[in-house]
Amino acid sequence: MVVAQTTTTPLCGRLPFRSLHKDDFNPNPSFLPARSTRPSSLAAAAASITTVPASSLPVVQSPAQARVDILSESLPFIQRFRGKTIVVKYGGAAMKSATLQSSVINDLVLLSCVGLRPVLVHGGGPEINSWLLRLGHEPQFHNGLRVTDALTMEVVEMVLVGKVNKSLVSLINSAGGTAVGLCGKDARLLTARPTPDAAALGFVGEVARVDPGILRPVLADGHIPVIASVAADENGQSYNVNADTAAGEIAAAMGAEKLILLTDVAGILEDRNDPNSLVKEIDISGIRKMVMEKKVAGGMIPKVNCCVRSLAQGVRTASIIDGRVPHSLLLEILTDEGAGTMITG
Repeated sequence: MVVAQTTTTPLCGRLPFRSLHKDDFNPNPSFLPARSTRPSSLAAAAASITTVPASSLPVVQSPAQARVDILSESLPFIQRFRGKTIVVKYGGAAMKSATLQSSVINDLVLLSCVGLRPVLVHGGGPEINSWLLRLGHEPQFHNGLRVTDALTMEVVEMVLVGKVNKSLVSLINSAGGTAVGLCGKDARLLTARPTPDAAALGFVGEVARVDPGILRPVLADGHIPVIASVAADENGQSYNVNADTAAGEIAAAMGAEKLILLTDVAGILEDRNDPNSLVKEIDISGIRKMVMEKKVAGGMIPKVNCCVRSLAQGVRTASIIDGRVPHSLLLEILTDEGAGTMITG
């Protein structure tokens, strides 16, 4: 037998798959919110197995064969997105749960290993609150945004840049990827300016300019940028920037294929009181109509506005997905069904 010699990249030293069990292969998983009703080849295969005549030899699918089938079904999606930039905003329940955090990290490493170019943008609100309380400083909010005085700004920068960012970098490296930790200040990636409501909010910033030059060589070398949403203005003053906003502006500047916001809800609902009314796909005009009809309200409005703004600047699609679902990133990118709401231009 002749063995072909292959060359592997250190980034893909190991893929983040766990051992598979026969019970893992339910052809109709209940957590999968399908955009498409097309039956999967796995389901068809399972149906064919059950109708094999008793007189025939039994057909038993081994765990190894099942794994190969799953990978084979992913091929069209991998081919479609290979070499494309995917910007992911990470926060919410997926950041607070160790199990969900591991799922997100493994998904990012897998996507990088198969040729996609993921960029991770993160916040860290609960961690900031915890450290403020340790210092005896009560967190304050105004219109849903953190009031950021000088002390709070110091804590925000220390926690996001020094603690949360480096923790995520370490987790990605441990999972077999190679991550590079950055914040908006590095290489002037993000330049901030005060918000119009600066008198009430303090050092809360908007994104005035994005220079993605630092990200291109990082991605070209197969690394995963991990970006904390702290930036500075032209004079070097630090600002706390909303992570959704930062992710959207970075996606636009990079000409990203997809912007994905991980949230604590299923996505955009046609009826906010009906969790089964998920809107799987909608265009900009449709989402604007839902906002006008007040079907989209509260904390979902800034997320929707972030998505619409990024689409208007050239991002192909923007998705608001359920970060509480394990491997929601893979469901969104490598399946027809998705894991939330996809907004198109």
